[in-house]
Amino acid sequence: MLDERKRKILKEIVDEYIETAEPVSSAIIVEKYENNISSATVRNDMAELEKEGYLEKTHTSSGRVPSAKGYRLYVDELLKYDNISLEEIRYIQEKLETKANGIEDLTKITTTTLSEITHYTTVSIGPKTAGQLIEEIKFVLLGSRMLMGIIMTDTGLVKETIIKFDEDITAEQVETLNYFFNNRLKGEPIEKIDTSLEEYIFRELKYSINIIRPIVAQMKKLIEEEEKIYLEGTNKALELPEFRSLDLVKNFVNLLDTKEVMLDILNTGFAEDIQIYIGDENDNEDLKDFSIVTFKHAVGDKDLGTIGIIGPKRMNYSKVISVMKYISKKLNDDFKE
Repeated sequence: MLDERKRKILKEIVDEYIETAEPVSSAIIVEKYENNISSATVRNDMAELEKEGYLEKTHTSSGRVPSAKGYRLYVDELLKYDNISLEEIRYIQEKLETKANGIEDLTKITTTTLSEITHYTTVSIGPKTAGQLIEEIKFVLLGSRMLMGIIMTDTGLVKETIIKFDEDITAEQVETLNYFFNNRLKGEPIEKIDTSLEEYIFRELKYSINIIRPIVAQMKKLIEEEEKIYLEGTNKALELPEFRSLDLVKNFVNLLDTKEVMLDILNTGFAEDIQIYIGDENDNEDLKDFSIVTFKHAVGDKDLGTIGIIGPKRMNYSKVISVMKYISKKLNDDFKE
């Protein structure tokens, strides 16, 4: 258990290192933070913090840098999450009030906004399709042998697909299909679009199976599509001092290109909780040089997607979490209206 003075010194060291990316000496702490304690006392406390695993000494300097354990204490106990300006709040409000065509558009807008404010790489996925309730199904005739099928869910998710046929279909048939699909499926989980639905529509309408089967097959394919991953701000991350290392750059770019890794990052944690994984806390060995901060956007039991930031361990956690908390609150307030 650290005493109050050591906790204060640790916070100042982490703050200074986040700001400068340079190892922090006792002289800097005494001069910049005006602690009214001697350099010798600070040196002794820094030595104790290093001994207890909160700081690490670099080979190129007498100063110290935070360890993963030091960052963890800093994040859990030493930070205040009010590091967001009025200007940033207004910018977020303006961006999130942009007209979005469904939840996936809103996810992309949110991803971009978070990256623009924090200057880190932001990655996100929209809500999982499974378990969502069908709000409406709509078919639009595009030609004598072509339909557009649209599924809208209770969370605002909109999925569209084109359906082609081997025989003609009329406007009257499309109108009937709209009625039957909605009568059968409105308010039901999206997984109800299955083979039994095909049999039901075929039995009730007596339409050619060449019309019914392509519709159900294409709708099933639509809801089984892999989750889309949205990525913003890679170039901003590569401007950070940590990425002077070519090996680290290669590793970072490879991680961002690996869909399975990105999905693993985003599919951890609990609804509405902000999760922070620092260095070796990440299960994937390739992520040991990075920190991950994620939050799941949910209203009640409705999953509306997950957004995360990936960056160096020397991340401005105060800024990242403050902005995430505000965005999460804004999204929840908007959806409850």
